[in-house]
Amino acid sequence: MNAPTELNHEEVLRVKLEVLRREHRDLDEAIAAMHDRGTGDELAMKRLKKRKLSLKDSIARIEDELTPDIIA
Repeated sequence: MNAPTELNHEEVLRVKLEVLRREHRDLDEAIAAMHDRGTGDELAMKRLKKRKLSLKDSIARIEDELTPDIIA
């Protein structure tokens, strides 16, 4: 019988990290497209940039958790 496999904490973080990176990339492309088209919706642009910064912070937190502390 095939038992469902569970991901350990590190694997879950790695998957989540990839999803966040992809979303960050997509937002970057959306912001660039809005800028290139010159749609001029400043509020939408600010919201996208704010979300992008939030994703960047989340990515950094996960990367810090995945990177072992090195005591010199």
